[in-house]
Amino acid sequence: MILDSKIPEGPLAEKWSKHKFNLKLVNPANKRKFTIIVVGTGLAGASAAASLAELGYNVKTFCYQDSPRRAHSIAAQGGINAAKNYQNDGDSVYRLFYDTIKGGDYRSREANVYRLAEVSVNIIDQCVAQGVPFAREYGGLLDNRSFGGAQVSRTFYARGQTGQQLLLGAYSALNRQIHVGKVKSYTRHEMLDLVMIDGHAKGIITRDLKTGQIEAHEGHAVLLCTGGYGNVFFLSTNAMGCNVTAAWRAHKRGAFFANPCYTQIHPTCIPVTGDHQSKLTLMSESLRNDGRVWVPKTVELAEKLRKGQLKASDIKEEDRDYFLERKYPSFGNLVPRDVASRNAKMMCDEGRGVGKTGLAVFLDFAEAIQRMGEDTVRAKYGNLFDMYYQITDENPYKQPMRIYPAVHYTMGGLWVDYNLMTTIPGLYALGECNFSDHGANRLGASALMQGLADGYFVIPYTVGDYLTSLGSFAPVDKNHPAFEATRKSVEEKIQKLLSLKGSKTIDDIHKKLGHIMWEKCGMARNEAGLREAKQEIQELRKEFWNDVTVLGENEELNLSLEKAGRVADFLELGELMVDDALNRSESCGGHFREESATPEGEAKRDDEHFAYVAAWQYNGDNQAETLHKEELVFENVKLTQRSYK
Repeated sequence: MILDSKIPEGPLAEKWSKHKFNLKLVNPANKRKFTIIVVGTGLAGASAAASLAELGYNVKTFCYQDSPRRAHSIAAQGGINAAKNYQNDGDSVYRLFYDTIKGGDYRSREANVYRLAEVSVNIIDQCVAQGVPFAREYGGLLDNRSFGGAQVSRTFYARGQTGQQLLLGAYSALNRQIHVGKVKSYTRHEMLDLVMIDGHAKGIITRDLKTGQIEAHEGHAVLLCTGGYGNVFFLSTNAMGCNVTAAWRAHKRGAFFANPCYTQIHPTCIPVTGDHQSKLTLMSESLRNDGRVWVPKTVELAEKLRKGQLKASDIKEEDRDYFLERKYPSFGNLVPRDVASRNAKMMCDEGRGVGKTGLAVFLDFAEAIQRMGEDTVRAKYGNLFDMYYQITDENPYKQPMRIYPAVHYTMGGLWVDYNLMTTIPGLYALGECNFSDHGANRLGASALMQGLADGYFVIPYTVGDYLTSLGSFAPVDKNHPAFEATRKSVEEKIQKLLSLKGSKTIDDIHKKLGHIMWEKCGMARNEAGLREAKQEIQELRKEFWNDVTVLGENEELNLSLEKAGRVADFLELGELMVDDALNRSESCGGHFREESATPEGEAKRDDEHFAYVAAWQYNGDNQAETLHKEELVFENVKLTQRSYK
């Protein structure tokens, strides 16, 4: 199969405008005849559902939470990028485009990234009109701050609650459409399979998480807005409920999965404290604007800190290694996340880590408090500092925070073309659920930008082009045999899970999987470790299906059953991630193969052999997947070794 990305011809800056004009339109009267299913109601899903309903389409939304307000988008604290150039510091649409391409280590499509930068300015206007309370500077303009991978201030923020405030804006727009009857909202419903008719996506099968009822829902198109798959690592900054099930079930129906090995490790996370934890807590990247990252210069001083013989304040300035500022003088503490994370790991591997485990570095605000005053720091980061204090019982105003990298975001996802359509006609993927915009590493504050760009400004144009191609306004036939066959398949899998009465809990298996993934497919990977991981995951899958126990019945609220289905999918995805990492024997962005590094320890790309998107095709249970390649063409940026020095 040849992957057709449908990238428009013409100059980069004109592609989206010309493409919008060339897309076929659905007139207002005909929009009322189409039904669109939106799975997931975070920023991408809520914005898409509200926009499509406002246009006149009939929309059905599904989320497994009790309210769209609980989507994990609320956890995106730091901000949202946009090329407004309010600071007059040299920003532009092209600079945002370039920073994003470079930050992703030249492994994303130019056309998609430029469109993202282009519509970023509209996102801010839309959100301000909705009442999102962005921070403002003294003249009344919206304020900006810096984030990693950029030398300009382009990140708009609402204190440390940006994701939550943006979601409230999208949620209010969604509620408006629910109220007028254009959106039918299904909460506490989880998508368990995709219904295909004549090769097109025509509906979904869901489970009512309260009653266990298996339901079929029909639609002319299906939009997956279900986030990323970081919880394959068990411990991550994602909410515990975040999962890959909707995307993975679509993959098994024919949607190619792209670049699954591209995982983002976030450098500013509260370190692991023990086996009792079920998730990790992120400290926003915005803290790296004013916090300075350091470790002691010697192993001896670090050991005394770990043993409690010294406090951080006892370490003299000349005995501190501000390693990011030392190694990357141009960007300092604002290097991209993959660079900051690898360097923090390097310091800890050298024995200079802090905290009882030695797996932490300091993020110190003493200089910022001295320079700006505690009240100013509190106004900028107060809720983040409070959260840190509540979790660690340490006062970050008086002593440095301790941070360590953790799994945060996944750049891989379902393969989509320029219109955000997967390899299944009628099935779209938006936001973190797709692979399209971030390459091998996502710059901070770009997740919110992509989710809202896809939902507010891309899908309303592109979905209409597909709907006009159907040639009919007739409702989807819910009595088609495909619905009953797919429903039966889902019910059989549920019964198979409920029949498992072994000795291991689902979390036992999930933790083992997470340990394998973190140790052998985490911040650094090598061929030997990846081959071991593949074998270990295969053995773990056998253990899951032979010795796990699933409690309860289907006809009830059953968290055990929910987790079992999600972990079963993670086990299959984990093996594909390892296969993808084995195939890509270069280093790029968040994918660091130890065999491919520069003398300075930086990621070393192999553009001759790996300047492509790896799109994997499912071939059946326990069958090797087929690799398809979408070659990446760079006409507007020069492929160079990334440098932030």
